[in-house]
Amino acid sequence: MTAKRASTLLARQWQHGGWLSDLLMPLSRLTAWEVARKRQRYLDGTRSAYQAPVPVVVIGNVYVGGTGKTPMVIATVEALRARGYTPGVVSRGYGVKVGPQARVGLGQLEASLYGDEPALIARATGAPVAVHPKRPLAVQALLREHPAVDVIVSDDGLQHLALARDVEIVVQDERGVGNGRLLPAGPLREPAERLREVDAVVTNIGTPDGQPATASSGVQPRQVRMWLEPGDARQITGRDTRPLTAFAGQPRIAAAAGIGNPERFFATLRGAGIRLETALALPDHHDYAVSPFQAVQADVILVTSKDAIKCAALNDPRLWEVPVRAAFSDPQLFDWLARTLRQP
Repeated sequence: MTAKRASTLLARQWQHGGWLSDLLMPLSRLTAWEVARKRQRYLDGTRSAYQAPVPVVVIGNVYVGGTGKTPMVIATVEALRARGYTPGVVSRGYGVKVGPQARVGLGQLEASLYGDEPALIARATGAPVAVHPKRPLAVQALLREHPAVDVIVSDDGLQHLALARDVEIVVQDERGVGNGRLLPAGPLREPAERLREVDAVVTNIGTPDGQPATASSGVQPRQVRMWLEPGDARQITGRDTRPLTAFAGQPRIAAAAGIGNPERFFATLRGAGIRLETALALPDHHDYAVSPFQAVQADVILVTSKDAIKCAALNDPRLWEVPVRAAFSDPQLFDWLARTLRQP
């Protein structure tokens, strides 16, 4: 069996169960034991969590891989700023060797130094960003260099219990909790029951479902639907921008995505009337050290913002970035968040 077929089989069984998932269940029990042991050590005081001097909002997931956290982080930073806060962002810096000291930056950051998602968040929001696998170190460094920051938004880190938090927001997608099992028999980092303990569950439904926007019913955790609205496409090597609809009906259009769920991006493009002759699904956090587009026969290649951060060096005029913006079913979501953060 090829690696691709094995990955497809595992992904299918992570959703629906099956013989391979059953075979891996003993390892999942070890995962459950380790998760419970780690959590208990913080609960009984064996380990202590760092309490930042400003409120902390953690945006994470229990389903391994991409569920739409980055657009949620960007929307949260922008919404808090609009409500009078000065937010900063901390992240692990996936795939980057940070060293013993946290790395802090602002504006146009190199993905090779900060990671693709932190670089994208910094560019999109203008907020200061700090990266380090130990998030308390990232928070401390961020506040030293940017003392005006009065709220921290943590990109991922739901399971990073060394950082105390005031609000927990889980982002999931249409896959929900899959087969409900922990890694490796299932896709979950923590038991599904963890979702009952967080403050809000935001479900990324991909495209609008036509239901009217309404405030949360008051049920805890707060339940919100999120979808991603594409903006105008931007040519990566130049300054040209075009409405996404300008590519509808054109021949020789390709798309590529190195994100957790590439098919979601392709579905967004098809929903805009774009016929894709090639849809290139790349590994999440693909580094683009070598161009994967040399054999792609296309006049235009549409990519996500997360990919665009790393594609400029390829100097390929066919590449166009398609940014997306998160929209929400609950118009009071961020008013609720701001109120919650102000509570003593």
